[in-house]
Amino acid sequence: MSTLIRILIALILFSAPAEATFSIVARDPETGDLGVAVQSHYFSVGPIVPWAEPGVGAVATQSLVEVSYGPRGLQMMSSGRGAKQTLEELLSQDANKDVRQVAMIDSRGEVAAWTGKKCIPAAGDRMGAQYSVQANLMSNPNVWPAMAIAYENTEGDLADRLLAALEAGQAAGGDIRGQQSAAIVIVKGKRSNKPWADRVMDLRVEDNPRPIAELKRLVKTWRAYRNVDQGDAYATEGKIEDAMKSYAEGARLAPGNDEIIFWQAASLWQLGREKEATPLFRKVFARDHRWVELVPRLVPAGLLKDDPESIKRILALAPRRARRG
Repeated sequence: MSTLIRILIALILFSAPAEATFSIVARDPETGDLGVAVQSHYFSVGPIVPWAEPGVGAVATQSLVEVSYGPRGLQMMSSGRGAKQTLEELLSQDANKDVRQVAMIDSRGEVAAWTGKKCIPAAGDRMGAQYSVQANLMSNPNVWPAMAIAYENTEGDLADRLLAALEAGQAAGGDIRGQQSAAIVIVKGKRSNKPWADRVMDLRVEDNPRPIAELKRLVKTWRAYRNVDQGDAYATEGKIEDAMKSYAEGARLAPGNDEIIFWQAASLWQLGREKEATPLFRKVFARDHRWVELVPRLVPAGLLKDDPESIKRILALAPRRARRG
C-alpha cells in the first residue's frame, strides 16, 4: 500500500483535519505571559491549533489534529495538573496518539511535547527553558531547531520572540506545501478580576500567500492602537505630555493609518493645541472627506468642545471639494 493511500485512509478514519504546521508555545520568564504562535498551509489555522487561558497555560495541537487537546488540556491544567501530567493523561486516552503532535506549557513554565511516530515527516519537536517548538510535514528537519535558536536569541517581548521563531521556521524551509494561515495568542500569566485585560493579544491571518509577514504587520498595528489607547488614558488623567508621546508613537508605528492620525488631531485640538492638530487634520481631510463629516459628531459625545467657531476652524482645514461633501 502506498504512503499516499495510507494518508488518505488515516484522514477518513480519524475524521480530523491534517494540520501540517510549525508552532511554538512559550512563557515569558519576566512577565509570566503565556503565548502560542503557529503557521500552516491550511485555511484558518487560528481556531484549531492555538489555545491559551490566563493564569493557566497554552497549548498547540496539530498534525492529524484532535482539537480537544486544547480546551481539555487547559481545563486540566486549571485544576492544578502540570503540563506533563496533563499531556500524559490525554495521550493515554487517545487511541490515535501516534498521529498527534501536541505541546503544552503551564503557568509555572513546565513544558511537555509529543510527536507521534506516525506524524508525516519531516516532523519533530524541541523543548527548551519555558518553551517548546514543534513541526510536522516540513520540507526538512531543520525547521524546528531553527525556530528554537531564533526564540532563544531574539530580544524583545514575547510577541517579538514568537514571531522570530515563526520567521526562522519559514526561512529554514517551512511547510513542504507552502504558506496559508497564521495566528498568535498571548495571555497573562496570572488571572485578574479584569478578564478583558487578561487576553493580551489574539490575532489571525486566515488566508494569505505570506501569512507570517501579514501577522507581523498586524502585531505592529496592534501595538500602534495600544499606544493610542494609552494616550487616551493619559489624556483623561491630565497627563498631557505623556498622552502626546503615546499618540506620536502610535502614529509612528502605523504611519499611513488615518484613523490614528484623526484621533490624535482631535485630542490635540480638544486640549487647546490647535497648531499641532492643524497639519494632522489637513492630512486626513485631504485623503478622505468622511473624516470631515465626522468632526461635528464629536461634539455631542464630548470629544470636541461645543464651540461653533472652533468647529468651523477645523472644517475650514478641509479642501474645498471635501467641504462641499
